[in-house]
Amino acid sequence: MMLRKCNITLAFVINTGISAAALSIPTYPKPTTNKSVPGLKNGMDYMKLGSSDLEVSRVCMGTMTFGEQNTIDEGVEQLNLAFDEFGINFLDTAEIYPVPTKADTQGATDRAIAKFLKQDGRKREDVILATKVAGRAEFMNWLRDDGSGSELNRKQILESVDKSLERLGTDYIDLLQMHFPDRYTGGLFGQTDFDPAKLVESNSFEEQLSTLNELVQSGKVRNIGVSNETPFGVCSMIEMAKQSPELYPRIVSIQNSYSMVVRKDFEAGLAEACHHHDVALLPYSPLAGGLLTGKYSNPDDLPKKARMLLFPGFMERYLGSQNEAAGKAYADIAHEAGISPTQLALSWCYHRNHVASTIIGATSIDQLKEDILSYDIKLDEETLEKIDKVYKKYTDPTKM
Repeated sequence: MMLRKCNITLAFVINTGISAAALSIPTYPKPTTNKSVPGLKNGMDYMKLGSSDLEVSRVCMGTMTFGEQNTIDEGVEQLNLAFDEFGINFLDTAEIYPVPTKADTQGATDRAIAKFLKQDGRKREDVILATKVAGRAEFMNWLRDDGSGSELNRKQILESVDKSLERLGTDYIDLLQMHFPDRYTGGLFGQTDFDPAKLVESNSFEEQLSTLNELVQSGKVRNIGVSNETPFGVCSMIEMAKQSPELYPRIVSIQNSYSMVVRKDFEAGLAEACHHHDVALLPYSPLAGGLLTGKYSNPDDLPKKARMLLFPGFMERYLGSQNEAAGKAYADIAHEAGISPTQLALSWCYHRNHVASTIIGATSIDQLKEDILSYDIKLDEETLEKIDKVYKKYTDPTKM
């Protein structure tokens, strides 16, 4: 049967003149480099980030706790460990960090990164720095000089980048991402299924991309990406860049929520779009806000400093009976495999073929070590099959 299928395909290619490559089954990119590092027995792998010339470690340091759950000095300590012991070369921040975002702490995360970059012996070119400009959020009226809520227009994007560069103490950003789309009302992250009633008149893709092109041409930004985006957004922006490359830069990455309990939104449509357009996936929340660590197995008895309580409006999607049941099922698989629930969830995400680099975050050095050391673990086929069975039962419990 397989031979017949191949013969039909070959005949079709010969008769139509279409290249075999155009018809081949998609294969996801593999790591381009592996380097020996002190902290990992199997070394750290590096992946080309989409269509860019950046080669990023497959683990990325998330920093949204720096300045809120962590002090600035603790943030620097975490970054030093990640970069010097584990070979991580990639970090991600945002103008609204730390979270929960508020006027009196906004920008503290960037100041922690600036302190990290200014250390003796730390070379700027050895750090791949990603940050984000805020999308539409009327309540965030402390980001802009004129006191307006955030949105993705030319004036605000330019202002955002200049302020980020100043806080970070650098003259360029390796990857600038649009943090969330400009075209919706209500909620910043974890949007429910599309509802046309929530659409608003927004700043056009033309305005957004042409402004980003200005920044790329000026040297302030080297590559651009999106976050919390949809197949419509990705494909629209890619097509614009293909048609008018002199006007619009090409997006190279997408940063979306992705974990064992948040898979369907990416895998059902975005995965194909990103594959064919060479857009790299940068998952955030691979532990689903802590749900997949097993420590929140009883939602009625959460730790006082639990992220699910600290970030109202963002983490509630991980609470509820279906999430609890899914989390327990995955924890049982971890125990059967002789590893922790954290190790299971992170190893699964780290080594997914369509994942370029997974963004992790921790509030302690011990947590950070467990998170990164999980990269050394590769799940066997039996364990992966068990995970897929649970997934079919609890396809996306965050939306139930």
